[in-house]
Amino acid sequence: MLKSEYHISKMDCPSEETLIRMKLESLSTIKSLVFDIENRKLTVFHSEENPEIEEQLKELNLGAKCQETIVAQADEINDNSTVQSKLLWTVLIINFAFFIIELTTGFISKSMGLIADSLDMFADALVYGLSLWAVGSTVIRKKKVAKLSGYFQLALALLGISEVIRRFINFEEVPDFQTMIVVSILALIANSICLYLLQKSKSEEAHMKATMIFTSNDIIINTGVIIAGILVLLTRSKYPDLIIGAIVFLIVVRGAFRILKLGR
Repeated sequence: MLKSEYHISKMDCPSEETLIRMKLESLSTIKSLVFDIENRKLTVFHSEENPEIEEQLKELNLGAKCQETIVAQADEINDNSTVQSKLLWTVLIINFAFFIIELTTGFISKSMGLIADSLDMFADALVYGLSLWAVGSTVIRKKKVAKLSGYFQLALALLGISEVIRRFINFEEVPDFQTMIVVSILALIANSICLYLLQKSKSEEAHMKATMIFTSNDIIINTGVIIAGILVLLTRSKYPDLIIGAIVFLIVVRGAFRILKLGR
């Protein structure tokens, strides 16, 4: 068994990881891929020399450079996929559940902050879902799903931004700050539990680290919506809610473009 280590200068998020997995999964000589997004490092375990691995990576234009290829030790490939899958499924379910909860309460309370946060939860659930999708499915089918998911997310985000603009211009009721604060606190607790479970796993796998980063970002956004709710209470104004909503919608748009990149 051989081990090749690559430095990939433009790999900084789980979108690039999924893109690389989809690009390399058709090569039968590859036995395992280990990602380290934080250090922009990819380790490929393969059964024999295969120059096509480097060729496929270079086609992605992510700045991939092979640093070394050596003989791998038998105990180096540590497959914790079952445990990791369970954790990722837990995070996915929680994100999707709060997408429904925040979207519903957002419309009821007239809070764009909650609606935007719900779409951010939905965006994360999409990324986790794509990573966990059936291993046996074809690359073409995966790309189609990624493309459809990206366009759907982008459409929702742009619709949300247009609604924020409309509410800025027109007279609108002040959102229900109590619902904003209570639901965001619940989402904050849920994301904190997710982060605790992920950190408890002590996994060094990149997709697990990426999930921790996503969850940490969600905690920051949840906190932002809570602060916006408090400012709505203190100022009796709609603007803190609209501002946080606009910021989160822009984050969702950025995520949508990353997902669309997977469908190319």
